[in-house]
Amino acid sequence: MTPTTPHGSDDPYSSVRSFCGELADVVARNRDTGETVQTVKDRLADLIRRSPELPDQVCRAGTDHYARHLLYRDRSERFEVVVMAWAPGQETPVHDHAGIWCVEGVARGRIVVTRYDMARNARPESTRLEQLEIIRAGLGECGALIPPVEYHKISNPFDHLALTIHVYGGLMRQCRIFEPQPDGEWIVQTHPLAFERPEPAL
Repeated sequence: MTPTTPHGSDDPYSSVRSFCGELADVVARNRDTGETVQTVKDRLADLIRRSPELPDQVCRAGTDHYARHLLYRDRSERFEVVVMAWAPGQETPVHDHAGIWCVEGVARGRIVVTRYDMARNARPESTRLEQLEIIRAGLGECGALIPPVEYHKISNPFDHLALTIHVYGGLMRQCRIFEPQPDGEWIVQTHPLAFERPEPAL
Protein backbone atom coordinates (compact mmCIF):
# COMPACT_ATOMS: atom_id res chain seq x y z
CA MET A 1 0.00 0.00 0.00
CA THR A 2 1.21 3.48 -0.86
CA PRO A 3 0.18 6.25 1.54
CA THR A 4 -1.29 9.35 -0.07
CA THR A 5 0.96 11.58 2.07
CA PRO A 6 4.33 11.00 3.74
CA HIS A 7 4.20 9.84 7.33
CA GLY A 8 5.34 12.35 9.90
CA SER A 9 4.20 15.10 12.21
CA ASP A 10 2.64 17.03 9.31
CA ASP A 11 0.59 14.05 8.11
CA PRO A 12 -3.06 15.26 8.16
CA TYR A 13 -4.27 11.66 8.46
CA SER A 14 -2.08 10.65 11.41
CA SER A 15 -5.04 10.01 13.73
CA VAL A 16 -6.65 7.68 11.19
CA ARG A 17 -3.36 5.86 10.55
CA SER A 18 -2.89 5.41 14.30
CA PHE A 19 -6.43 4.06 14.57
CA CYS A 20 -5.74 1.49 11.83
CA GLY A 21 -2.52 0.46 13.56
CA GLU A 22 -4.44 -0.03 16.81
CA LEU A 23 -6.95 -2.21 14.98
CA ALA A 24 -4.15 -4.45 13.73
CA ASP A 25 -3.02 -4.95 17.33
CA VAL A 26 -6.55 -5.65 18.52
CA VAL A 27 -7.25 -8.24 15.81
CA ALA A 28 -3.85 -9.89 16.29
CA ARG A 29 -4.60 -10.69 19.93
CA ASN A 30 -7.01 -13.41 18.77
CA ARG A 31 -9.54 -12.75 21.48
CA ASP A 32 -13.14 -13.86 21.11
CA THR A 33 -15.25 -12.02 18.55
CA GLY A 34 -17.43 -10.18 21.06
CA GLU A 35 -14.44 -8.75 22.88
CA THR A 36 -12.74 -7.78 19.64
CA VAL A 37 -15.84 -6.03 18.32
CA GLN A 38 -16.40 -4.11 21.55
CA THR A 39 -12.80 -2.90 21.55
CA VAL A 40 -13.02 -1.85 17.90
CA LYS A 41 -16.28 -0.02 18.66
CA ASP A 42 -14.66 1.86 21.55
CA ARG A 43 -11.65 2.82 19.38
CA LEU A 44 -13.90 3.99 16.54
CA ALA A 45 -15.99 6.13 18.87
CA ASP A 46 -12.81 7.70 20.25
CA LEU A 47 -11.53 8.40 16.72
CA ILE A 48 -14.75 10.14 15.69
CA ARG A 49 -14.76 12.25 18.86
CA ARG A 50 -11.42 13.68 17.68
CA SER A 51 -12.95 14.81 14.35
CA PRO A 52 -10.31 13.10 12.18
CA GLU A 53 -9.46 14.52 8.80
CA LEU A 54 -10.27 12.13 5.97
CA PRO A 55 -8.95 12.17 2.39
CA ASP A 56 -11.22 14.17 0.10
CA GLN A 57 -11.70 11.20 -2.19
CA VAL A 58 -13.53 9.17 0.49
CA CYS A 59 -15.94 11.99 1.32
CA ARG A 60 -17.64 12.13 -2.08
CA ALA A 61 -21.14 10.78 -2.53
CA GLY A 62 -22.27 9.19 -5.76
CA THR A 63 -24.82 10.94 -7.90
CA ASP A 64 -27.25 8.00 -8.06
CA HIS A 65 -26.07 5.69 -5.28
CA TYR A 66 -24.31 5.77 -1.93
CA ALA A 67 -20.56 5.53 -2.37
CA ARG A 68 -18.28 2.88 -0.84
CA HIS A 69 -14.70 4.11 -0.42
CA LEU A 70 -11.86 1.84 0.72
CA LEU A 71 -9.90 3.81 3.30
CA TYR A 72 -7.52 1.12 4.59
CA ARG A 73 -6.89 -2.58 4.03
CA ASP A 74 -4.93 -4.64 6.55
CA ARG A 75 -1.92 -6.19 4.84
CA SER A 76 -2.87 -9.60 6.21
CA GLU A 77 -6.46 -9.01 5.04
CA ARG A 78 -7.85 -9.49 8.55
CA PHE A 79 -9.92 -6.30 8.37
CA GLU A 80 -10.76 -3.31 6.20
CA VAL A 81 -11.84 0.24 7.00
CA VAL A 82 -14.44 1.66 4.64
CA VAL A 83 -15.99 5.14 4.43
CA MET A 84 -19.47 5.38 3.00
CA ALA A 85 -20.82 8.70 1.70
CA TRP A 86 -24.59 9.21 1.65
CA ALA A 87 -26.24 12.01 -0.27
CA PRO A 88 -29.77 12.94 0.86
CA GLY A 89 -32.25 10.22 -0.06
CA GLN A 90 -29.70 7.46 -0.64
CA GLU A 91 -30.02 4.07 1.06
CA THR A 92 -29.04 0.43 0.90
CA PRO A 93 -31.44 -2.44 0.37
CA VAL A 94 -31.94 -4.73 3.34
CA HIS A 95 -28.81 -6.87 3.40
CA ASP A 96 -26.65 -9.20 5.46
CA HIS A 97 -22.91 -9.03 6.08
CA ALA A 98 -21.84 -12.37 4.63
CA GLY A 99 -21.04 -13.71 8.09
CA ILE A 100 -18.45 -10.96 8.75
CA TRP A 101 -18.60 -8.79 11.87
CA CYS A 102 -18.81 -5.06 11.38
CA VAL A 103 -18.51 -1.91 13.49
CA GLU A 104 -20.08 1.29 12.12
CA GLY A 105 -19.91 4.90 13.27
CA VAL A 106 -21.33 8.21 12.05
CA ALA A 107 -18.53 10.65 11.21
CA ARG A 108 -20.71 13.37 9.67
CA GLY A 109 -24.43 14.07 9.51
CA ARG A 110 -27.14 11.60 10.49
CA ILE A 111 -28.41 8.24 9.24
CA VAL A 112 -31.25 5.84 9.94
CA VAL A 113 -30.54 2.16 10.56
CA THR A 114 -33.44 -0.29 10.32
CA ARG A 115 -32.68 -3.67 11.86
CA TYR A 116 -34.30 -6.97 10.93
CA ASP A 117 -34.28 -10.57 12.09
CA MET A 118 -34.85 -13.65 10.00
CA ALA A 119 -38.21 -15.17 10.88
CA ARG A 120 -37.22 -18.52 9.41
CA ASN A 121 -34.16 -20.06 7.83
CA ALA A 122 -33.58 -18.67 4.36
CA ARG A 123 -34.21 -20.87 1.38
CA PRO A 124 -31.86 -20.16 -1.53
CA GLU A 125 -34.45 -17.97 -3.22
CA SER A 126 -36.63 -16.48 -0.44
CA THR A 127 -37.14 -15.98 3.28
CA ARG A 128 -39.18 -13.99 5.77
CA LEU A 129 -37.79 -11.05 7.73
CA GLU A 130 -39.20 -9.25 10.75
CA GLN A 131 -38.42 -5.59 11.44
CA LEU A 132 -36.95 -5.20 14.93
CA GLU A 133 -36.15 -1.51 15.42
CA ILE A 134 -35.35 1.79 13.77
CA ILE A 135 -32.26 3.64 15.03
CA ARG A 136 -31.68 7.31 14.25
CA ALA A 137 -27.93 7.73 14.64
CA GLY A 138 -26.11 11.05 14.81
CA LEU A 139 -22.53 12.22 14.90
CA GLY A 140 -20.28 9.95 16.95
CA GLU A 141 -22.81 7.16 17.48
CA CYS A 142 -21.48 3.67 16.80
CA GLY A 143 -23.06 0.26 16.42
CA ALA A 144 -21.95 -3.27 15.70
CA LEU A 145 -23.15 -6.39 13.91
CA ILE A 146 -21.99 -9.86 14.92
CA PRO A 147 -23.47 -12.68 12.79
CA PRO A 148 -26.05 -14.12 12.94
CA VAL A 149 -27.33 -10.67 13.99
CA GLU A 150 -26.48 -9.05 10.65
CA TYR A 151 -29.61 -7.91 8.80
CA HIS A 152 -30.27 -4.21 8.31
CA LYS A 153 -30.53 -1.30 5.91
CA ILE A 154 -29.01 2.17 6.17
CA SER A 155 -30.56 5.34 4.78
CA ASN A 156 -30.03 9.09 4.75
CA PRO A 157 -33.50 10.70 4.68
CA PHE A 158 -32.06 14.04 5.81
CA ASP A 159 -31.04 17.17 3.89
CA HIS A 160 -27.26 16.95 4.26
CA LEU A 161 -24.42 14.60 3.32
CA ALA A 162 -23.66 11.84 5.82
CA LEU A 163 -20.38 9.97 6.22
CA THR A 164 -20.05 6.67 8.06
CA ILE A 165 -16.91 4.70 8.92
CA HIS A 166 -17.16 0.90 8.83
CA VAL A 167 -14.64 -1.64 10.10
CA TYR A 168 -15.17 -5.12 8.67
CA GLY A 169 -13.60 -8.21 10.19
CA GLY A 170 -12.52 -9.51 6.78
CA LEU A 171 -12.82 -8.65 3.09
CA MET A 172 -16.52 -8.32 2.30
CA ARG A 173 -16.91 -8.58 -1.46
CA GLN A 174 -20.51 -9.71 -1.66
CA CYS A 175 -23.60 -9.98 0.50
CA ARG A 176 -27.19 -11.10 0.21
CA ILE A 177 -29.87 -8.49 -0.38
CA PHE A 178 -33.54 -8.97 0.45
CA GLU A 179 -36.42 -7.49 -1.59
CA PRO A 180 -39.90 -7.49 0.00
CA GLN A 181 -42.81 -9.01 -1.88
CA PRO A 182 -46.56 -8.40 -1.50
CA ASP A 183 -47.11 -11.87 0.02
CA GLY A 184 -44.69 -11.23 2.88
CA GLU A 185 -41.83 -13.19 1.35
CA TRP A 186 -38.46 -11.56 0.73
CA ILE A 187 -36.60 -12.48 -2.45
CA VAL A 188 -32.95 -13.31 -1.74
CA GLN A 189 -30.23 -12.30 -4.19
CA THR A 190 -26.45 -12.40 -4.02
CA HIS A 191 -25.08 -8.91 -4.59
CA PRO A 192 -21.45 -8.11 -5.48
CA LEU A 193 -19.85 -5.20 -3.64
CA ALA A 194 -17.35 -2.79 -5.14
CA PHE A 195 -15.48 0.37 -4.19
CA GLU A 196 -15.43 3.65 -6.08
CA ARG A 197 -11.67 3.06 -6.42
CA PRO A 198 -10.00 -0.34 -5.98
CA GLU A 199 -6.95 0.94 -4.09
CA PRO A 200 -7.12 2.09 -0.45
CA ALA A 201 -6.86 5.82 0.17
CA LEU A 202 -4.33 5.26 2.98
